[in-house]
Amino acid sequence: MSKKSDRAKELFKSGCNCSQSVLGVFCEELGLDFETAMKISSSFGGGMGRMREVCGTVSGMFMAAGLAFSTPDNKAEQYKIVQELAKRFKDKNGSIICRELLNGIESSSSPTPSERTETYYKKRPCVELVGDSVEILEQFIEEQQTIKNSL
Repeated sequence: MSKKSDRAKELFKSGCNCSQSVLGVFCEELGLDFETAMKISSSFGGGMGRMREVCGTVSGMFMAAGLAFSTPDNKAEQYKIVQELAKRFKDKNGSIICRELLNGIESSSSPTPSERTETYYKKRPCVELVGDSVEILEQFIEEQQTIKNSL
């Protein structure tokens, strides 16, 4: 595990949602202040507003990738990056869809967040998924820097 991964897990355990936890550990080095990152990513927790769609950790990873690699004219390249990151997450976890990742766990799409209790953390894979997304993006960034340096 990396320091960023550990920090992201701490953010989640302190009350940040899954998306905020991932974007939060990359934001400042990518030119975004922490408070703005928390606001931008706040809607993506719980699979986008607790609708259990795309996992918030994956959305946070995509937002950070946008900050790291996007330019106004490289949509196709950016979409390729997003698809690669999604593939890596899916290969590791079986899905990028929140409700599938929570399979067998009682969850609702109520807009009210679940209370963060010891039971919550024991039942849900969210803390580990936060760590996975951070590690996947860290590895990807490192690979891109290695490629860039070899040119």
